[in-house]
Amino acid sequence: MRILMIIDGLPGGGAEKTVLTLSRGLVEMGHQVSLFSLRKVCDYTIPDGVDYQIIQDTCKKPWRKLTELCRRARLLDDAINKAQETGKFDIVFSHLHKTDRIVAHTRAVDRDKIWYCVHGMFSFSYLRNRRGLSRWLKHAKIRHIYENSQVVAVSNAVLHDLRHNLGIHLKRHAVIHNPFDIASIQQLATEPFELQGQEYIIHVGRFHEHKRHDRLLRAFAKSGIQTQLVMMGNGNQKQMEQLQALAAELGIAERVQFRHFVPNPYPWIKNAGQLVLSSDCEGFGNVLVEAIICQTPAVSTRCPGGPSEILTGELARGLSEMSDDGLATTMLDIWQNPPFIDSSTISAYGIEAICKQYIALADSTR
Repeated sequence: MRILMIIDGLPGGGAEKTVLTLSRGLVEMGHQVSLFSLRKVCDYTIPDGVDYQIIQDTCKKPWRKLTELCRRARLLDDAINKAQETGKFDIVFSHLHKTDRIVAHTRAVDRDKIWYCVHGMFSFSYLRNRRGLSRWLKHAKIRHIYENSQVVAVSNAVLHDLRHNLGIHLKRHAVIHNPFDIASIQQLATEPFELQGQEYIIHVGRFHEHKRHDRLLRAFAKSGIQTQLVMMGNGNQKQMEQLQALAAELGIAERVQFRHFVPNPYPWIKNAGQLVLSSDCEGFGNVLVEAIICQTPAVSTRCPGGPSEILTGELARGLSEMSDDGLATTMLDIWQNPPFIDSSTISAYGIEAICKQYIALADSTR
């Protein structure tokens, strides 16, 4: 089967890692996978056997923003048509909203072969701070892309948001959790790393306002846990400086380390006493599953999205209220009394099982 993955770029994020994991798993199952990136940025290693292409927009004209979507869709069409000279794609998966906006203008692929993979909650990430006409226009643009389309949602919460909070009618839909190469993650987690043998708590995620690093810093200070806090991710210098200033204000600057994202974060996760997410919203929460795979206790705000679908049973003790005090209390509880993580919880996220669900979508459209 010929499969095309399209994404806006491959910086160090969860959705990007999911695309690469899917691509590798599908190749290992014997399928032909092409991965088209619409930007040159790439913080990951491309899996062997994947046809990786960069579809770069080089337009520098002053009015480029006005024609961006149609122009970039034409570039994508050219690349798809060239790739299809040796055979049509059986199914196309578009990842992330910026990509979906471009793919919605393409003409090189039948619409019934395109599935939009929605990784986040639009009502939160795009509409929460909008009011009046601005909100109406953005809602209309989102609806224009996804109305009567085919969607894979990474969690039940994401699908509910699209169908009920935004009122979008979908032609077909499926909920498929993100895949994880469990054996590979566990192997990579054994590699040496800089903080070997030291005690610390870790947060892994891009420095973005939705991740609420400010909440994490305040909760860490309130918790009274006497250890290091490692905050690993990519972000601009201004964001880092603001968080560093907050850490100094809270009197914990000497116990907080800011680290850039690394290609292999798993030794850092495995050897942490605890992994924490402090977000206002998470479409899924890849790093929570990665913590579970590494047998590391996980804590997360009970935010809209995937965390409550991941942290279930005994692990649900790691869900906190969305407040500084609530997060501090849960962090301390899990630090002092970590939950047991059983193997059945880990195996549910295996790459082969998830890839089969994606292949079933292609089989059902033939």
